[in-house]
Amino acid sequence: MSENEEMAAIGYAGMLIASFSIVFLLIIWSKRKSVVINWPVFGMLPGLAWNISRVHDFATDLLMQNGGTFMFKGPWFTGMDFVLTSDPMNVNHFLSRNFSNYLKGNEYKEIFEPLGDGILAVDSDIWKIQRRIIHSLFHNKRFKAAVERILNHKISNGLFPVLENASKLGNVVDLQDIVQRLTFDNICMLIVGFDPKCLSVELPRVAIEKAFHDMEEAGLHRHLVPSSIWKLQRFLQVGKEKTFRIAWKVLESFVVQHISSKRQQQLNQLETDDFNVLTYFLSEVEENGINIKSDKFLTDMAFNLLGAGRDTIAAALVWFFWAVGTHPLVEKKIYQEMKDNLQMKENHTFSFEELNKLVYLHAVICEVLRLYPTIPFDHMMSIEEDTLPSGIKIPGNQKLIYSLYSMGRMEEIWGKDCLEFRPERWISKNGEIVHVPSYKFIAFNTGPRSCLGKNLTFIQMKAIASAVISNYCFQVVRTYPAKPTPSIVLYMKDGLEVRVSKRHN
Repeated sequence: MSENEEMAAIGYAGMLIASFSIVFLLIIWSKRKSVVINWPVFGMLPGLAWNISRVHDFATDLLMQNGGTFMFKGPWFTGMDFVLTSDPMNVNHFLSRNFSNYLKGNEYKEIFEPLGDGILAVDSDIWKIQRRIIHSLFHNKRFKAAVERILNHKISNGLFPVLENASKLGNVVDLQDIVQRLTFDNICMLIVGFDPKCLSVELPRVAIEKAFHDMEEAGLHRHLVPSSIWKLQRFLQVGKEKTFRIAWKVLESFVVQHISSKRQQQLNQLETDDFNVLTYFLSEVEENGINIKSDKFLTDMAFNLLGAGRDTIAAALVWFFWAVGTHPLVEKKIYQEMKDNLQMKENHTFSFEELNKLVYLHAVICEVLRLYPTIPFDHMMSIEEDTLPSGIKIPGNQKLIYSLYSMGRMEEIWGKDCLEFRPERWISKNGEIVHVPSYKFIAFNTGPRSCLGKNLTFIQMKAIASAVISNYCFQVVRTYPAKPTPSIVLYMKDGLEVRVSKRHN
């Protein structure tokens, strides 16, 4: 190597070291500040990078310091700028009052590729048609009966044996892992008619269940880095993108296999009394020109419903059992309400109809979802210029992120005790559940995109909670404050370790 080449190499190395040093110093400096610094070139990314492990509380701090709405500036030329808000009037504006001007957008569809053209990722006419299809499914009598039958079967034959074994051995178990297995088995049985048996005494590793975890982590990664970076990783198949692709293939193969199996059963005219969503759609007719029997439609539908049905309930249950386990008086009130209203028997599940009598349990679930919404943030994209009620000017093609997690922690919405876990706030003097507008209690979204599975989530949570609390007690092992995962689904960091004991009535 010539002397000039050596000098050039040293110069490039020096520039690279200097660049990394600048980024490091920016991160350290951002940490020292109570507000995020908008640095030249790097924007506010250093502050976000430093706080990534507590990203949801970091967003809440920003919003509290800035009146509920904040303009985040990403690195130059990366397209990472977005408006962050927890203002209920803003949320009501772009999700309801001026809904036609805001879409999920192509970027959202890219980030959540596996959802395809499913209801969670699409816009306009395709979204409207799918919403009608799913609304019809959820109100089908056979579907409702299957939900109750499958869940109670899984509680009796999966959950009870696992808890009974843990109780006898006196072992510490991760309740988060257990409820994830329960809800995954349950939703697989309902959607594709197959029980992967994740929930058994052995607690086996099951590839398709693990694939869900991997895809969720990669989804957050795609939110937090410039799109050019994760797209390059996707092209090169390295890092999180390689994990994402492997997980996607595992789940896609699982779904396609069961679609093929259901088609074969139909061709052979093999009738079964067991209801599942794939068989339901294969027996239906076309809907507004959409071929609901195509592999594409069934795969996309299955991915959307599997993800929604597993995570919405599992994540909420984790925080529910943590709240009950750390608030003995709340547990005592739930148990007393059950004794007053239900036929209590050992290892017994309850009908969905009788669970509607449990007002206090419903209030506890509401309070859990207020503070720990399953989906901690979501985003929309503007079409044309607009002005939010808070006065923020929104240009066309602007991303808006609304923090559902932060909205449950805003004093302006919930009062000075907003950080306190207090189920009584949901019960009126007449003993009924207090109605809170959905743009304030945002756990199930609001406006035209409000969650169709809201009632289904409540009744399944009540079924699992009542079955468990009537038979078992939990002692939370870790006493330090529980922290949420930095993820697109709000699970508990490090899991929920408990000791299980049999309840003696």
